[in-house]
Amino acid sequence: MPLPTLLAHPVADPAAVVQGDRYRITVLTDGLLRLEHSPDGVFEDRASTFALHRRQPVPEFRVVDRGTHLEVVTRRLRLTYDRGPFTTSGLSVAVLGAVTSWHSVWRYGQDDDGRNLGGTARTLDEADGPVPLEPGVAGRNGYAVIDDSSSLLLTADGWVAPREPGRTDLYVFAYGHDHAEAVRALYALSGPQPVLPRWALGNWWSRYHRYTADEYLDLLARFRAAGLPFSVAVLDMDWHVTDVDPSISSGWTGYTWDRELFPDPAAFLAEVRARGLRVTLNVHPADGVGPHEEAYAAMCAALGLDASTRDPVAFDVTDEAFLTAYLQVLHHGLEAEGVDFWWIDWQQGSHSRVAGIDPLWMLNHVHFLDSGRDGRRPLTFSRYAGPGSHRYPVGFSGDTVVSWASLAFQPEFTATAANVGYGWWSHDVGGHMFGAKDDELATRWVQLGVFSPVLRLHSSNNPFMTKEPWAFAPEHAAVQTEYLRLRHRLVPYLHTMNHRAAREGVPLVTPLYHRWPRQPEAYDAPGAFLFGSSLLVAPVTSPRDGASATAAVPAWLPDGVWVDVLTGLVYDGGRELVLHRDLTTVPVLAPAGALVPLDAADVPGDDPVEPTALEVLVVVGADGAFTLVEDDGTGDGLDDAHVARTPLAWDQAAGTLTVGQATGATAFLPAARTWTATFLSVADGVSPAAVVEGAAVEPVVARTAEGHLRVTVADVPVGAVLRVGLGAAPALRPNDVHGRLHRVLDAAQAGYELKRRALEVLTADRPLHVRLSHLAALPLPPALRAALEEVVLARVP
Repeated sequence: MPLPTLLAHPVADPAAVVQGDRYRITVLTDGLLRLEHSPDGVFEDRASTFALHRRQPVPEFRVVDRGTHLEVVTRRLRLTYDRGPFTTSGLSVAVLGAVTSWHSVWRYGQDDDGRNLGGTARTLDEADGPVPLEPGVAGRNGYAVIDDSSSLLLTADGWVAPREPGRTDLYVFAYGHDHAEAVRALYALSGPQPVLPRWALGNWWSRYHRYTADEYLDLLARFRAAGLPFSVAVLDMDWHVTDVDPSISSGWTGYTWDRELFPDPAAFLAEVRARGLRVTLNVHPADGVGPHEEAYAAMCAALGLDASTRDPVAFDVTDEAFLTAYLQVLHHGLEAEGVDFWWIDWQQGSHSRVAGIDPLWMLNHVHFLDSGRDGRRPLTFSRYAGPGSHRYPVGFSGDTVVSWASLAFQPEFTATAANVGYGWWSHDVGGHMFGAKDDELATRWVQLGVFSPVLRLHSSNNPFMTKEPWAFAPEHAAVQTEYLRLRHRLVPYLHTMNHRAAREGVPLVTPLYHRWPRQPEAYDAPGAFLFGSSLLVAPVTSPRDGASATAAVPAWLPDGVWVDVLTGLVYDGGRELVLHRDLTTVPVLAPAGALVPLDAADVPGDDPVEPTALEVLVVVGADGAFTLVEDDGTGDGLDDAHVARTPLAWDQAAGTLTVGQATGATAFLPAARTWTATFLSVADGVSPAAVVEGAAVEPVVARTAEGHLRVTVADVPVGAVLRVGLGAAPALRPNDVHGRLHRVLDAAQAGYELKRRALEVLTADRPLHVRLSHLAALPLPPALRAALEEVVLARVP
């Protein structure tokens, strides 16, 4: 059976091409050019690892011959070219639209002076803070360049070929500050992100540890008893035999179950699946296949080798026959036992015996495509291997150091990856190695993991390094448990964003400047990011201050009104500010009109299937809409015959939330659902009412401790329309300033009389400037003063 192939349309429409004897210019979109120069006059039309779909709708453009040079003009750019070998003076692209008052011209060979906004990196192995990033397709100067001159080429038969040396193949993105559109152009050219299986969006348990089958199952039982949901079970390398003669193998590579640990692998895998989890196994393929492996004889037979020699079968990613046997002999049998996907742990660099063939890219490519055989939804788990890698999720970012510096870099690293379309990073939550035990650090990392593309707890094989919540002090264990449950509650929202990422070209996590590209503050807040369509997250990445018992988070809020969905505090936007949070919470803010669907279960199950009860968070103050997307789990997720959509709409003037009837493939959905509309921080005086298919029903109404209003209607058929009304134009309630100030001061490690005075000063019936100037005169610790000021100034009536 040949290797699977990738759908591609690599030959551009001739109408988009401007060509000479040694150059070829292809106008792929109005903001994306392919620029080729070939000394031998031969140009490349095969797909590359980066560029699959050069045949795009031809945009409007003009070609102007100036005699000494050629110009190509679209609504976004003006190319100027002297028709010769590419040089700094002879080839340039000017970005139109007044992007900057200067520097918005790309010149071949000229350093962009660090103005590229960055993409991502191959790995965070051993990172202890920031690492250099490869370029992305967004730039502060309005342009970015991907050099595709040395990437692999994909042949029609599913194999690969190296490039001819000496040819230049560039892709110039000239989208100005429309960074989100530049990323969509990347997807149009390189292929979209795929739809992940729904279960991949839950919590993943992973630990480098020599588990036995019974120990692992006992651990899963203890997780369940503690109300800790996990949807993916990761087995690191000790699932296979590691005690190997060093003359044969290092022991890191293996395909044979260690039956001292797992005496009945198929039964173990079946039991894990029965508990609602999927399984991935770690594989380090570099050592090939030794004679100790159960599959050795079959591999030799498949490759025509003599098994009696007992010589190891060398790993050779450049040999198509080897790769075919590698998949079919080594992996398919294990998959038949119950392995769902593979953790490809390649650490041996980017070179092979054929120049240009990167083993990591090859492994990602063939594993991902192979995992989609027989109509299954493909998935793999591996490191980043350059532009185009977004097609092969999920990314494994590597073995970071356990430190606050590592944690502080990961929000920016994750968001910036969107600039090269790489939307599905999975980090070692809590850090992988070295460092020291720090319960607060571990807890903040779990909170970041909840608002990351994939949440996977992991650690090294140090016996003191483990990530079970009960391994930490009770205060921290309770918070971690709450957030791990929240991750599974978020799956309805996450899975909708999963479909949005594949269909609309918008990664789950994006930098703020993707939505507010002309706001300088959006570029100056790298630690904050957009989490889907409705949430802005500013993770806590520094320890708490001793006096205030809170951690400080510099942030920027765009114009409008924002509500912290975890605390209920309402903010006026349009400013930079410092947010302060105790251990139990992190800033997760939603604008007026936001709708966020959640699983309504307090303790969700391990397998995050379509829930029978859903909660919708609603921020009043502006109209809003959200379409909940679900699928039956078959195929690639893009066939609408297997997708159900439920429209949600908030009408601010009428004060009505409408849950429309589910349409599409609804057979896999529950026949009826309980819906809870939670109106965040909505003012008192509203009159909740509910109507199902025109008939009034009696909802259950309650106020939460955070001041939210919950309206619940049970047993709504999926084909029915539900309307939950509050009355015309409901408003957000004023912040409970006194109560919040009291809570901040109560937790503060400061003198009792000083705390009493601060509360009296801030709640006195005096003008705001008088109260704040009086507060400034008190001998309060600076962090405590700042936390109090945040409450008073969050939103001034």
